[in-house]
Amino acid sequence: MNMIKDRKKLITGIICVIILGIIFMLYNSGIIGGKTMIVGKNISQEDITDFYFTYDSSTNPPYFQRYRLYLEEGKHYFYHEKREGDHWPLTESDVTISGKKELSEEEWENFYELLEGGTVEKRKEHLESGGRGPWLFIYWKKDKGRFQEYSFESYDKQLEFEKYCKKTAE
Repeated sequence: MNMIKDRKKLITGIICVIILGIIFMLYNSGIIGGKTMIVGKNISQEDITDFYFTYDSSTNPPYFQRYRLYLEEGKHYFYHEKREGDHWPLTESDVTISGKKELSEEEWENFYELLEGGTVEKRKEHLESGGRGPWLFIYWKKDKGRFQEYSFESYDKQLEFEKYCKKTAE
């Protein structure tokens, strides 16, 4: 009789360990729980393939500004786009200013330093209304489509980033 009780306890213990292991794996993968990645710690400079910074407002007049840093065929680029018009949403036909520039290693390093220390979380659905952003998304090699919602380390770093983008766009 004791032998049967001992086996039941052993099987129950094994099942508990397996369940805890599965929960741990799901938590670490970000499928459950709220895992946060940090640029410079969990995401290296070499891993970043795309970064979007977008303001989009339905105010009168509407406002749209996008900055994009990305990797294409082994080279880093900066793209900027401003849309203007009297209707919302503004579309690609409303682009009034845009440009693309290949970045030097030093320029890419400067951008990366502004992103460094920022946090990246799992994408969430945002149901709040009227927000103009900025909407920040980062894409990186080991992401697998989950962790893409970016936040700057501080508001000052965000302002520095915007200033640097405006200067680069000139």
